[in-house]
Amino acid sequence: MAQVSALVEALKSVLKAGNLTYAEVARTLELSESSIKRKFSRQDFSLLELDRICAMVGMEISELVKLMEEKRGRLQHLTSEQETEIADDLGLLMVTVCVLNRWTFAEILGFYTFSEPELIQLTARLDRLKLIELLPNNRIKLLVAPNFNWLPRGPIETVFLRAIQQDFFTARFEQEDHQFIVLNGMLSMASNAEFRRKMERLAREFDVLNQEDNGLPFDQRHGYTVLLALRDWRYRLFTPYLNKESAARKRKLQE
Repeated sequence: MAQVSALVEALKSVLKAGNLTYAEVARTLELSESSIKRKFSRQDFSLLELDRICAMVGMEISELVKLMEEKRGRLQHLTSEQETEIADDLGLLMVTVCVLNRWTFAEILGFYTFSEPELIQLTARLDRLKLIELLPNNRIKLLVAPNFNWLPRGPIETVFLRAIQQDFFTARFEQEDHQFIVLNGMLSMASNAEFRRKMERLAREFDVLNQEDNGLPFDQRHGYTVLLALRDWRYRLFTPYLNKESAARKRKLQE
């Protein structure tokens, strides 16, 4: 609820800066102006409604989240040097992933083989990096923004990509709670852009569910990894069959 409240306040500041009225928002959502006023008063917007209002003002909801976090002064990413420190220490990286998923000190201690002094030392390092605040009785307060991300092609993303290539796709995806879909088709650039927006919305929905489930008991939550990717790609085995024009076009798209 606090996050929705902060998002709505950020949205109000965007509307004010653009001299946009509740009447214009009402037309966008196909509601009455009085209904919009009640929604702002009660801070009662769905993710889809926020997304539509953002589109009206010409911004992505991710930009609204970023604005919200800037107002709250929470950490959205680390420096390359900080990521390198974490990436170079497997134990620290494991603990970092755990705290970002809101594991408690006791849950980490019970799940992994760290001794209590070792775990205190590792969480103290994360405290120094401003990822968390280590409170009395080893309580962990997460200091990062909900839209916190690793640096694109940075030290930690590089570690995860290597693990994905070596480990993730060796699974057979046969369990009931697994899913694997491969799509192949031809899209216009407009359709490509629309599909990428849908991927971004799906990623946000995953984050929302992750946030909502944080209140559940530890043994009712399970670790999952989702990969969403879209790129121009053809099987290398088909390359010898490309004519010169097609091969040149393929090289241009890959530049």
